[in-house]
Amino acid sequence: MAKAKSAFVCTECGSEFSKWQGQCSGCREWNTLQEIRVGVTVLPGAAPAAGGISTGGASRGATSARGGYAGTLSDNVTDLSNVSLAEVPRFSSTFGEFDRVLGGGLVPGSAVLLGGHPGAGKSTLLLQTACKLAQHKRSLYVTGEESLSQVAMRAHRLQLPTQGLKMLAETSVETILATAEREKPEVLIIDSIQTMHLEDLSSAPGGVSQVRESAAALTRFAKRTNTVLLLVGHVTKDGSLAGPKVLEHMIDASLLLEGDGDSRFRTLRGQKNRFGAVNELGVFAMVELGLKEVKNPSAIFLSRSEEQSSGSLVMVVWEGTRPILIEVQALLDDSPLGNPRRVAVGLDGNRLSMLLAVLNKHGGLFTGDQDVFLNVVGGVKVLETSADLAVLCAVVSSLQNRPLPRELVVFGEVGLSGEIRPVPSGQERIVEAAKHGFTRAIVPKGNAPKNPPKGMTIVAVDKLSQALEAL
Repeated sequence: MAKAKSAFVCTECGSEFSKWQGQCSGCREWNTLQEIRVGVTVLPGAAPAAGGISTGGASRGATSARGGYAGTLSDNVTDLSNVSLAEVPRFSSTFGEFDRVLGGGLVPGSAVLLGGHPGAGKSTLLLQTACKLAQHKRSLYVTGEESLSQVAMRAHRLQLPTQGLKMLAETSVETILATAEREKPEVLIIDSIQTMHLEDLSSAPGGVSQVRESAAALTRFAKRTNTVLLLVGHVTKDGSLAGPKVLEHMIDASLLLEGDGDSRFRTLRGQKNRFGAVNELGVFAMVELGLKEVKNPSAIFLSRSEEQSSGSLVMVVWEGTRPILIEVQALLDDSPLGNPRRVAVGLDGNRLSMLLAVLNKHGGLFTGDQDVFLNVVGGVKVLETSADLAVLCAVVSSLQNRPLPRELVVFGEVGLSGEIRPVPSGQERIVEAAKHGFTRAIVPKGNAPKNPPKGMTIVAVDKLSQALEAL
């Protein structure tokens, strides 16, 4: 006989408890604990679960059958110097931007989770990838949300090659694994993990227990057979992947496809990647024939109006391994409220409040009676501090109602004492700006090049007051 064990996991922070309680003591959120099955204790004389689907286990036999998230467990202790350093072979996903975010391509035996809002293009991106990969790789596309005819109609609408792609409409993990054992695919796509379920779990599909155990079983299969596993995941209301805390330890890469409903551009950003950097950004455009990769993002983010207006400025941000030129806009207006509003779209709102305080203290410009609105054009989220100086310059431009030159580009980090700090890859940022026709740049003194690009005037500053004078 086998005795099932259960625990309660917080869906917000992943903390685990032995019994249910109203408030999570880890993140202090209420009603976020859900029951999951954490393992099966195999009693003496009892055989382990068939197929190795069940998780956990107190005995070595159960653990061996499971193989862990890595697919296999070593029986002997090995010295680290004796571990093989052979390069894991990668192959292209057929999308250069997808490969960039993955760290160079798909790795056999890896598990990749792709999340995004409904309509972001997750299924479209993976269907395009699967159809193209199927021309030279054995691929199996499992759909749990759409019928086979719906997938076929979308592939026909997108004019994709459909020969060679194996399709399966199924939500049972046991059936999927049996089919995969028979077909032996090199690429396995699950759309989506929230619809999958294991027969021996009583909870409904989409619950924490089903999502965790289904993903674990599929990941073990991928590791054992060197199959690339691509999982589609839904997002919650706050924009995070549903159930990320119970999945993040077993998957190798977590990617998020973002894009506003009124914009045709989509950005793909890595949140976790065991085979590459997590700060890479892939840019796609949603067109009539599906998602099309944008190889020069700066060109689309610089589609500015011909008429000069105050509060508009171009900055250079660094995304992964390349610089991108993005326009930032600021609007200041007299506030009728006792507590003026601070609204930032695409930037951290707390950092905006801090920069306004620095502007008041070290720049001599008071904005405490102004509503401040900030927007990064194109729907891009800027996460690095190199945008600080450009944000303040745009704020000053709007405050004084003075348009800035169109050929001006700005970047630099602003400290609390008003100093302008250098940022990484300053030379590459300046070269990228020069390629797009910019002739003047305000940069930190530590990033000033000895030999600036031809036709580019560099203004090096180390204080905020110097930067405001240079405007």
